[in-house]
Amino acid sequence: MVTTTALLGLLVAVLVVFAAFGAWYARGRIETVEDYITARNSTGGGALTATVVASSMGAWILFSPAEAGAAFGGITAVAGYAAGSALALAAFAVVGPRIRTLLPAGHSLTEYAYARYGPIMYGYVLLVSVAYMFVFLAAEFTGIASALSLIAGVPDWQTAAVVGGTVLLYTGYGGLRASMVTDTVQTALILPLLIVSVVVTLLALGGTDAVHATVVDAAPELLTLGAPSGLEFGAYVVVAIVGAEMLNQAWWQRVYAASDEGTLRRSFLVAAVAVVPMVFLAGVFGPVAVGLGLVEAPGDASVSFFLVVTEVLPDTAVIAVAVLAVLLVVSSADTLFNAIASVVTVDLPRIVDLSDAGLTAAARAVTVVVAAAATVVGAQGYSVLTLFLLADLLAAATFVPLLYGLYSQRAWSGGVATASATGLVVGLAFFPPARAVLPLSALPAASYFVSFVGAAVVSTGLAAVTARLGNRRYDLDRLDRDVRRLDDDGALADGHGGDRR
Repeated sequence: MVTTTALLGLLVAVLVVFAAFGAWYARGRIETVEDYITARNSTGGGALTATVVASSMGAWILFSPAEAGAAFGGITAVAGYAAGSALALAAFAVVGPRIRTLLPAGHSLTEYAYARYGPIMYGYVLLVSVAYMFVFLAAEFTGIASALSLIAGVPDWQTAAVVGGTVLLYTGYGGLRASMVTDTVQTALILPLLIVSVVVTLLALGGTDAVHATVVDAAPELLTLGAPSGLEFGAYVVVAIVGAEMLNQAWWQRVYAASDEGTLRRSFLVAAVAVVPMVFLAGVFGPVAVGLGLVEAPGDASVSFFLVVTEVLPDTAVIAVAVLAVLLVVSSADTLFNAIASVVTVDLPRIVDLSDAGLTAAARAVTVVVAAAATVVGAQGYSVLTLFLLADLLAAATFVPLLYGLYSQRAWSGGVATASATGLVVGLAFFPPARAVLPLSALPAASYFVSFVGAAVVSTGLAAVTARLGNRRYDLDRLDRDVRRLDDDGALADGHGGDRR
């Protein structure tokens, strides 16, 4: 059996190496707050693809797809998860160049929201985007804490503290540049580790034919392509993931980090293709765990991958899988630490007059606070998929109205704010966890499908209708004038925004 001390010791050693490498790389490269929160036009195709793959492949890949396969519709649900993950990245190959064209000196989605729509929509988007990223981060910590508890009985708080603390060391010091360079190394380790883990586990179970027979005997419905429950899950998870990733500041940072628009398109498209087999392979472990009779309690579905691994692999292989899981957490945690810090930092000049050095210090302080809070939440043991779905719902009601302003001159503040808020109300009204605490018995039955699709459809429709009825015009060229680099003279005090009407 893998002991708590041995596993924690190994993981600390691995994490310290990454922390040292990230801090070493960033040494001497952080001279301004721009250096800390952006890597503007500096990253080529290989490095950009690696950081996008690593940042998108957090520990959720070992938890949520498998939970979907075990409890939300089998192999069809897993396919929907893979499709949603790929479409989210592919969308940035289209939206990303538009963002760079209209806001060449930009930094964040909230900065765009303020410049395009003014303070009301800005405040709403700030709340939603930070809430989404924080919940994502907390879910990552929750997942890895659950996995290491299962593998070696490691207390949840110890896992969260070790992972959060060591990632904070290099991210808090080196910012985005440290995050991106460690992502490159993590990708080189994650891809082979994931593939080898899956192949070795399947071989230990007797091969694909034996695994297929086991699942067919126990739960054949999980392998039925086109199963209604799987199709329903696939439909709403696509909306959920695409909407959430559009409001993920990490991708906006990498849009600006690309050396040019061609590199941006290619990197996000390659990453979109790469993510499909990775999600699918990990998700298959959900039905396999059910077939082996390992999913006995409601909470077991979210750790299906690890239930199977610990059941059939020797301790040395289980340790390798634990290292894989930790690397996955690190690859997304450093990204999210920096993404949340960058959003807050870009917005600080509207509240207080700070020098460049003061902004850099504030960014590091925000990173520390975020890391501490996520560590505490991650040690509580909540359902990983439920946390993700809650975060995704916030974004599903917001992403179309927000991005509509990149393409439509008619979109205006009051219209898109109303559309987003109404979509969110509709989504929450049918969101199963919310119905457990809200007195809404007069409504039809709660449904994730109705919740997500309803939120997206209502907000999209209202955004288009209010734009048409409002009959207003916004000069999109204003975005280039209103959004400037933080190290430009006067930029820190610039507080004007877009159409606030």
